[in-house]
Amino acid sequence: MGLEPIARENVAEVIAVQLRESIQSGVLKPGDKLVERSLAESLGVSHIPIREALARLTEEGLVQRTPRRVARVSVLSRRDLEEISSLRIVLESFAARLLRDRWSEDFDKELMAIVKKMMSAASGGDTVSMFELDSEFHQKLWEMSDHQALQAVATQLRRRINGFVQEANSGLTREELRQHALSHQEIVEVLRDGDDALIEETIASHVNSALERMRPKESAV
Repeated sequence: MGLEPIARENVAEVIAVQLRESIQSGVLKPGDKLVERSLAESLGVSHIPIREALARLTEEGLVQRTPRRVARVSVLSRRDLEEISSLRIVLESFAARLLRDRWSEDFDKELMAIVKKMMSAASGGDTVSMFELDSEFHQKLWEMSDHQALQAVATQLRRRINGFVQEANSGLTREELRQHALSHQEIVEVLRDGDDALIEETIASHVNSALERMRPKESAV
């Protein structure tokens, strides 16, 4: 599972960090059961900090509790994904407009450097690097907007869907990965131009494309 034994204070927080990273990286997948006894044995701790850590992740929406109190990595429904995506469009469009007003050559170079790495990852069919660079690109957008509350909310939303994004991207062909990288380049280009309507249209197209890749079948939970 990629978890490491813990021997320090604030154990519950450390466990929450490790589990959060495992969920966001796709090591723990949507629907995976999180058994307190197994986690306690793997980490060399008692059940109490495990329970506290799972409670924190439940508050963040990364873990769900069944009526029988069984903990699982959250499985999002079609409606969940659609609602999160619609909110992402609003937040990321707002972040982009803020960034447009602060745009600089340094910002341009920094984002395009990430896009260049994404194109390289696409050429090699490297979906793991593509996922990491995708996350880095959006994190940079939020940081560059210089709005801390926005960054906190957007980061939490992204955390809820990271596992779905990674799973959806894992089956993309090299050409699909290339198109995905180019969609990030388009965001940089509209930020250069500074047209509000075009910024929102480009962000919406980008987020909706991700939604279509993540969207479960009608029969899914």
